[in-house]
This record gives sequence, structure tokens and C-alpha cells, in this order.
Amino acid sequence: MAEIVLTKEGYKAKEEELDYYIKVKRPEAADKVRLAREFGDLSENAEYDAAKDEQGIIEAHIRELEETLKRAKIIDGEAIDTTVVSVGCSVKVHDVEFDETEEYKIVGSAEADFDARMISNESPLGAALIGHKKGDVVEVKAPAGVFQFKILNIRK
Repeated sequence: MAEIVLTKEGYKAKEEELDYYIKVKRPEAADKVRLAREFGDLSENAEYDAAKDEQGIIEAHIRELEETLKRAKIIDGEAIDTTVVSVGCSVKVHDVEFDETEEYKIVGSAEADFDARMISNESPLGAALIGHKKGDVVEVKAPAGVFQFKILNIRK
């Protein structure tokens, strides 16, 4: 199986989420199933079916988090070379066409959150930026067309 790229912060966040699901969500789901069982005939018990469905979703999420942590390759932020764009870097770019400047942190796909300006190294923009230097103009082939971004700054 392929490794999953995570920053130290992303790995810690996944560990905390797993801990929360195991210690809080799992017992809550078990209680809901237990309470729903008390309503009687399980063959016609919608509360029981809903509780079991929720329990299944929680268990699947726990397994997914465990697998992510097991396969994680942690990027050490202190060892990042800021002369080129790589996972873990923050990159300030200028959109040539729209004359807008934005800053993004390049992360693995498991951490990506566009609203928080954390883009995946596998996204069109992230993949295009990887390996380029400050001052480079990169072309990004996206579903909406081809865009050009000038790299203004790279930092940890």
C-alpha cells in the first residue's frame, strides 16, 4: 500500500481525532445501540437500525484513521529546503491572469483543506508547484483550463 504524506501537525491531528473517536464516539454509539435494543422487536426498530448504521460509520472511520497513521510518512518541517517547493512548505503565489496573490501550505492529500489554504501535493496546483523555485512561473492544468502562477516566496 502507498504511504500517506502528513506533516507533524497533521499526524498529531489524526492521532487526536482517533483518540476522540475511540474514547467518545465509540462509547456513545454503543450506548445508542443498547438503548435502541430496549425498544423491543429489532426487526421493526428504526432506532436500532439507525444506531447500528451510525456505529458502523464510526467503526469504519476509526479503521480509516488507524490505517492512515500506520501508512503515514511524516514530513519534518525543520528539514524542509525552502529553495524549492515541497510538501510542508508555505508558498506565496501570484495568479497572473486574475492578478491575485494567495498563500498556500502544501500538504499530503489526507490533510488537504482548501478553506484553510492547505492544498494537496496531488492537486493540480500543488503538483505543478512541487520542485519549482522562487521567481518561477508555473502552468497549472486544471479542469477549468490552464493557469499561470508566479512563485513569490517559499517558507517553512
